Amino acid sequence: MPELLKATDLFCERDERILFSNLSFAVDQGEILHIQGGNGAGKTTLLRRLVGLSWVVEGRVVWQPPLSDGNLPDGNSLDGNSFWYLAHRPAVTLMQTPLENLAFAVALHNQVLNLQALWQALATVGLRGYEDVPAHSLSAGQQRRVSLARLYLDLPEVRLWLLDEPFTALDVNGVAQLEQRIERFAEQGGTVIMTSHHGLGHTAVRHLPIGAPL
Repeated sequence: MPELLKATDLFCERDERILFSNLSFAVDQGEILHIQGGNGAGKTTLLRRLVGLSWVVEGRVVWQPPLSDGNLPDGNSLDGNSFWYLAHRPAVTLMQTPLENLAFAVALHNQVLNLQALWQALATVGLRGYEDVPAHSLSAGQQRRVSLARLYLDLPEVRLWLLDEPFTALDVNGVAQLEQRIERFAEQGGTVIMTSHHGLGHTAVRHLPIGAPL
């Protein structure tokens, strides 16, 4: 599989404390990379650096085609239509319904899907009957599922998932379902870079410990 990401000599310091240094790694297409570390180890900071939302991490991050947008000479900027980024907190507008939230997320990728596709994605994550309920009326687990519904849409150009603690607030069935979805996505050639305190049993998962030893 081709190499999609190469990170070299990453360094991060916070409050005069070094979180990680001399961190180098590569990620291939179809790989699941599990970033591991204790609380405060810099997992979210690293993920935000990879996605281009934070520059507090020093070092070099280069994305290769088809994920780089070509706007920078070294290709170190992600094409916004090529990935889903799910932060630790669900990206849900509380005054909107799950259906409206999902439609807006798709529109940000310059895509339009029919209502049936959106309803099916919400049904898959257990939100059948809640499609038109304002998100502020949903539980924390249901709001997380609204965000995760994006992973069940058929957007062929989305070949990368960056997931920050995606299992937070999910029940046992939700965790098992998401594990299976991540595995299928990778088996189909998709790439997953994720942080989680939850262990993944899939044999293809590669672990990247950062910070102090676990």
